[in-house]
Amino acid sequence: QVQLLESGGGLVQAGGSLRLSCAASGRTFGLSAMGWFRQAPGKERELVAAFSGSRTNTYYADSVQGRFAISRDNAKNTVYLQLNSLKPEDTAVYYCAVSTRTPYWRVQLLESEYDYWGQGTQVTVSS
Repeated sequence: QVQLLESGGGLVQAGGSLRLSCAASGRTFGLSAMGWFRQAPGKERELVAAFSGSRTNTYYADSVQGRFAISRDNAKNTVYLQLNSLKPEDTAVYYCAVSTRTPYWRVQLLESEYDYWGQGTQVTVSS
């Protein structure tokens, strides 16, 4: 059974940093596209960062560009999201997701194309 387990969320003051982790078990995702989404209360889930299976192509939402960084460690089957210069509007539940059907060179921007999801980790940024 495939599982994605996020961790690293918490409460932080504006301007602070967090590092989210997403550990995969049940299979390896070495060449799979991966992404981090977030959902704030009353809002739709949005893609904030993603990269291709090859790790040569990345995507960041405009709202996090320059502040967030996505990375992965294939040896640990884990993907990370570094959150810096956090703002209150970054408050949300953050989800990692994997798309096994996206070609390895492509970044996947469509939520519907992700087939494995974690349970989410809460990030709260106080002003």
